[in-house]
Amino acid sequence: MAEDNPDLKPKGGSLWPREEDVGRWTDVYFKRTKKTVETFGDTRVTYAVFMRRPVVCAPRLAVDWLHGIAAVRGVTFDIELTHDEGRWVGAGEPIMYIAGPLASLVDLETLFLQKLGPACVAAYNAYTMCVDLPKSGFLAMDARHCAGTEMAEMMAYAASVGSARAKRKAGAVGFIGNATDATAHFFGNDKGLGTMPHALIGYAGDTVRAAEMFRDANPDAPMTVLVDFFGQEVTDALAVCRRYADLAAAGEMSVRLDTGGGRFVEGLDPQTSYAVLERNAPEAIRGYRSEVELRYLIGTGVSAAGIWHMREQLDKAGFDKVKIVASSGFGAAKCKTMAVANAPIDVIGTGSYLPEVWTETYATADIVAYDDEPRVKVGREFLLRN
Repeated sequence: MAEDNPDLKPKGGSLWPREEDVGRWTDVYFKRTKKTVETFGDTRVTYAVFMRRPVVCAPRLAVDWLHGIAAVRGVTFDIELTHDEGRWVGAGEPIMYIAGPLASLVDLETLFLQKLGPACVAAYNAYTMCVDLPKSGFLAMDARHCAGTEMAEMMAYAASVGSARAKRKAGAVGFIGNATDATAHFFGNDKGLGTMPHALIGYAGDTVRAAEMFRDANPDAPMTVLVDFFGQEVTDALAVCRRYADLAAAGEMSVRLDTGGGRFVEGLDPQTSYAVLERNAPEAIRGYRSEVELRYLIGTGVSAAGIWHMREQLDKAGFDKVKIVASSGFGAAKCKTMAVANAPIDVIGTGSYLPEVWTETYATADIVAYDDEPRVKVGREFLLRN
């Protein structure tokens, strides 16, 4: 079982909230329950923890934190994971059972739930995206969308769990890294990945000049040039490739499309977008497509047609080894549509595996046994052990 997995053992890393902070961050009714139990006598209890939607099991942060707090308190929590990390968990299925003294566990419920639910949903999203586009690498760029560093750590961990499942189940490339150094270890890296934001292009005043400045300052960094700043994606991509023809020929050059939703990629409009897909992925536009799917296929922003158009122009100019990085709203739905169009994306930069509907991230816990005697509130009998 997962409790034997060394990856799920406490690693002695950050322990937040710390023991001395638990009382400030937990619910008051739990603190008053703790005081009551300490007054009238402790008892051993077992919690069942579950979610109301299917998820991918991502319990490590919650489990590590519980073991860390237990060590500080001088007690032991027996944690039984019913699903290994990265396994599918159905709605209502207990993810884990946590057993220990009620006085030591009761004030921790809110805090361990916070560390479990969002991670499991994000891991689910990351998994589905990687499976839909198994030949594309993914770069986690979600930190800018997170509500603080604790969430950023949780989401990076979740992406790594979903990615590992996709590699195992579908042979997907999965997530190759993330954008910050602090959480790079979840992806097996020492440092975060990334090249240039729009700010650098604006600073340089010219895309080729920005590439030159970047190269001079970061000679050992991968060369991925952002090409949409001036609305001349194709023109600027080809100009950069000609400037660094040696890198382009060696397959060491990438261009990144991050075109905003207010306009088409250079050279496209609705008619030419249809024509691009007709040449490259005709099946994508011959079946019924929703309005959202059509926008992803032939609409403004980074569409499948826009990516195919860039691929065509690069190949036509002899830069067939130049890779395409795509970003801007690549969530599960957009990835699925890109798969329909077989869009030639080498790497996707995304923060869109973060849960969209926050209420779906709510994990729940109920006590199902007191001193090993089964007892649970009416309506939650499905949590009882067989």
